[in-house]
Amino acid sequence: MIYFIPAWYQQNQWCENEQSWRVRRMHTEFDDTVKQIQLFHRSGFYPYQIMLLSYAPNFRHFLHRQSVYRAPYWSAFDAIQQVRRRKAVVLSFHNLKWPESIEFIYSPFVVIAFLKGEKYAQIDFGEDGNPIRIDLYKEGKIYRRNIYDDRGFVSSAIIYEEEKPLYQEYLMENGIWKLRCYQKDGHVEINPKYPAYLLRYKEEEKAERFSQTTYVSMGAVIYEVLVSYLRLTERGDIFCIAMHGQHTKLLANALRDRRIILSFFSDRYSAAGYPEALDLVRRAGFIIADSRENLKKIRWEAGELVKNIMVITPYDTRIDLGISQQLSVQKILVPVDDVGEEIFGEMICLLGEYLLRNKDAQVHLFTRKADYDRKQRILERMRNELRAGGFPEGWAGETTDEGISENNLEMAVNTSVKFYVEQCVDELAVSKCMREQRLLVDLRDIPELYLQITAISMGIPQIVRTWTEFVENGRNGVILDDLRKLPDILDYYLNGFKHWNEAVISSYELSKEYTTDKLLEEWRGVIDSIG
Repeated sequence: MIYFIPAWYQQNQWCENEQSWRVRRMHTEFDDTVKQIQLFHRSGFYPYQIMLLSYAPNFRHFLHRQSVYRAPYWSAFDAIQQVRRRKAVVLSFHNLKWPESIEFIYSPFVVIAFLKGEKYAQIDFGEDGNPIRIDLYKEGKIYRRNIYDDRGFVSSAIIYEEEKPLYQEYLMENGIWKLRCYQKDGHVEINPKYPAYLLRYKEEEKAERFSQTTYVSMGAVIYEVLVSYLRLTERGDIFCIAMHGQHTKLLANALRDRRIILSFFSDRYSAAGYPEALDLVRRAGFIIADSRENLKKIRWEAGELVKNIMVITPYDTRIDLGISQQLSVQKILVPVDDVGEEIFGEMICLLGEYLLRNKDAQVHLFTRKADYDRKQRILERMRNELRAGGFPEGWAGETTDEGISENNLEMAVNTSVKFYVEQCVDELAVSKCMREQRLLVDLRDIPELYLQITAISMGIPQIVRTWTEFVENGRNGVILDDLRKLPDILDYYLNGFKHWNEAVISSYELSKEYTTDKLLEEWRGVIDSIG
């Protein structure tokens, strides 16, 4: 059995990232663990289980979004709260107990309950329409927040004093509190009337008693429950840890004598300066990095401690040619996150020069950052550079979806706008955006891995400044050694289909190196090497 221990935490807390449907998504849910689970779930080549350490009352909805709804898992908080239910259920807020004279007001975003003319409660919903929390009010002030589990019960409650959180109660299925975590210092109290937690391994259940009634932190509670569960597992089991500062120290102690794989994902965690991380690196049977750039970084940080290490990209290629060749406009996608001022200014001027040459081209500046004013700041920055370069400021405009009809038929667009901003936080939005792009121009020091893999899958030529394993110079793209050559390289691919089609064929050949079968073959090698 291989256990995947994910890093699905909200701002370094022991809880998930679930949020109301009406709130702008500030992060992507996709990471290395998600892809690893998808690979093992769909192939069935090796038994696996998710080992979830975070509090995740809407975990079933998360699994459904990742297309692995039936993935087996063990949850530390299910053990702590003695939850036996496994399946998500439909819960209507109408079925909850409300005062007789309650009145519900339906706004476009939430449902507000009024009692005798005063606000009594506010109901928030998740992306699937399920109630995720209900805030309760007295005299206009919040005094309690109930957080609902997608299996149909109140999972926890945050108690407020003068509208400030005092403590959070974690409840059993029957509504009785099991433990309280205090906001001020983070210490935890166990309900002395219910001092046990529930361990479920395979089809057997076992109740264990907490060793203390008070703990210094929630991490201490999770550590005790995890260690108890680990005693039930087989000695030959493998634990694949998504490296993250929230749980590194805890797992370094809990898995001291077990076989482990470490998974490093982009900039999520750095081993430098963390003794517990370096200890895990030293003891790891294998280390997996998501890119060669990350592999070099790990080698530099850990030095001689690194033994078995390899790159397994968390993304696989799936041939899905986009629709850019069906459009009369030629869209050029240009990521701008972390692009320096000097490079940005020169890039905009060079792109402006090319747009004077090619009337059919459009530039789509791409950002993954979710800040509400992110688009406007990029537009303002772009207009300043256009003005400084002698180009019309009106070339920079808002992104619109009016160019394509629901049948993918092109419609009239505002031809005076030549620079747009694409704000895509999650992978679904990125893929939708990429399908219409003719070229990818990523001039950052480290191009984004997901964009490069998607470009290969869709046959989009790539122009980059830094060598990566996903661009073969002169075949599926160009490694730009001089930024001033950019207009000529753009013309090379956009002046007719000859060179563009050659790049599409090269992308198809390169994509064979990153198929699902290839990734599974690499995983088999890793597991066999530490077996």
